[in-house]
This record gives sequence, C-alpha cells and structure tokens, in this order.
Amino acid sequence: MRISYREAMRQALHDALASDPRVFLMGEDVGRYGGTYAVSKGFYDEFGPERIRDTPLSELGFVGAGIGAALGGMRPIVEVMTVNFSLLALDQIVNSAALLRHMSGGQVSVPLVIRMATGAGRQLAAQHSHSLENWYAHIPGIRVLAPATIADARGMLAPALADPDPVVMFEHAQLYNMEGKLPDNWQCDIERAAIRRPGSQLSLITYGGSLPKALDAAAELARDGIDVEVVDLRVLRPLDTETIAESVSRTHRAVIVDEGWRSGSLAAEVMARIVENCFYDLDAPPVRVCSEEVPIPYAKHMEGAALPQPAKIVAAVREVLNV
Repeated sequence: MRISYREAMRQALHDALASDPRVFLMGEDVGRYGGTYAVSKGFYDEFGPERIRDTPLSELGFVGAGIGAALGGMRPIVEVMTVNFSLLALDQIVNSAALLRHMSGGQVSVPLVIRMATGAGRQLAAQHSHSLENWYAHIPGIRVLAPATIADARGMLAPALADPDPVVMFEHAQLYNMEGKLPDNWQCDIERAAIRRPGSQLSLITYGGSLPKALDAAAELARDGIDVEVVDLRVLRPLDTETIAESVSRTHRAVIVDEGWRSGSLAAEVMARIVENCFYDLDAPPVRVCSEEVPIPYAKHMEGAALPQPAKIVAAVREVLNV
C-alpha cells in the first residue's frame, strides 16, 4: 500500500488512541484545527475533547501537564508544534521528565511521548528551521527517535508508548508529504539503526530528513560504479554504536550527514565513536556534511546552499574515496 509519511504517522496515532484508553494527544492546534501538519485531522470529532486536547500557547505548561499525567498512569502524547518552540519546555523535559526515575530511586517512571517537527527547507527563516536533535540526544534519561521512512513513521510510536521512560520523536517537516510503499512488516524496534542500502566502499551515515538526500547521493554515485552503504541511525539516543562500527569495519570509510550545525553536532559524536571503535579499520579520515554555521536564511537559494544537499554529499564521498 502506497501512503504518505503524514498518513503513516496518522495511522500510528489512531491505532494508539483506539487501542488504549490511557492514551491521549495534547498540543497546540491538535484538536479542532486537525494539527499544524494535519496529522490529527478528524481525531477531535472521533475521540472527543478529553482525549484530543488543544492547549494554550505555553509549552512549559502543557509539557509539564503531560509529565504529570504520565506519572498518574496515563500514556500522553504531547505534540510540540516545532522544535524551536520546545526550547520553552526544556526545563520540564531535561530537569523533570528525564530525571524523575533516577531522582526517585526507581520508584516512578514517566511514560511520555513528545512529538515535534524539526528541520529546514520550507523557507520559514531562522527561527523556525532548527535541527536541535543533538541537544536532546545529549540528555541521559530520555530516548530520542528520528523516523525517516514510511515504515518507521507507522511503526515507531507503539514501542515508544510502551517505553516506561520519556521518548522524544523528531519528525522532519520535509518528510510529511513524502510518499512510499508501506511494507507488510512495518512494525519496528526502537533500539537499532537500519541499513537502508548495502554497499562496500564507504558508509554514508545519516538520519531524519537527510536520509532521502543520502539515498539520492548513493544512487548518483552508483551510476559511476561507486558502491556506498547508507546507514539510517533512527535512534539518536542511545546510539547504536554496534551497527555503525560493523558498517565502517566492512567499508573502511565513512561520511556522516547531519542537518545540525557542524560545531557540537551529532555527526561529531558519530565520528568520535567511529574513531574509538574502528580506528584501525579506517582507510581514510571520516568526513562530515553539515549545515553551514549560519542562521538558516529565508531566501530559497540561500537556504538550499546552507543545508546538506545530494551534490555536497557526492562531493564528500568522492573526496574520501579520492575519485
């Protein structure tokens, strides 16, 4: 069956709400409006205002309410409209949700899922184009997911809701309109990275909205006889170091693609783990392709130039392979 990423996420949400009365969705415009990205369209009429809750413009407040509901036995899904707005709720996420199991000596857990759109490419200018996944991947006590395929959009929510600890799920806004075939076995775990394209000459490691660009780059390189493996991290915390190391040990080279800024990026962490675990398997230094170190521009041509693109990825691979 061919569906959009949006519809896959919508089906996952619908299943969660229909199968468990403890699950409810809350956030800005998720109810009557149907969600900023139309993921919850129709849910308000079907499930009612008790389970599809429109919230005030107060991320600190409603994320805190979600934490309280999770502590009380519910299974809340809190939608933060975009990642930049989540900065207003950092205290609740980092100082409360992530720490309560530890601070209580294991007496309580916070089974909370926080969904948010991330990424640039839509001409929304600097304040609405952040890629801050690495900020959250830095924090012990939470799991961080980045579904980048139709199957993962459909399959990641259920295990996230089953996790006793908080899960933050990043949905790249450029993916919502992406269409593809939903496989019969769309169920997935939230533990391991995935090999999206096998290859032998270099490991192309990425996640989220950069995965389609990496696959496009790999296809272009293949036309010139260059065989690269594409690794989708999927789970940003905890990172699946084993899959990364196994891939690089096979190919002996790595390029990491990350829409975050280069300084302090998730790409830097992946490079560090490659060096720690695969140093003697490397035939060339790893290379990063990241966003330029600037606030993301509004102008379309400048925005495109600031972000990782297939051409930049192809050039980086050729540099590492010296071809």
